[in-house]
Amino acid sequence: MAIILKLDEVMLKRKMSLKELSEQVGVANVNLSKIKTGKVSAIRFSTLNEICRVLECQPGDILQYTDDD
Repeated sequence: MAIILKLDEVMLKRKMSLKELSEQVGVANVNLSKIKTGKVSAIRFSTLNEICRVLECQPGDILQYTDDD
């Protein structure tokens, strides 16, 4: 099982910088950078909620499941 984070794609479509998203979500730039690059093993629902609110998207726009097979 692999979960792929597509935050960078959604941010690009919305023309939003990491700094701008960080300020609006209220999460440190470094933490959002880790989410953006997929270097996290967990994400709080409250953080995901704020990201989706700011980017006006659904969690499925940011998270994608792929089978390892």
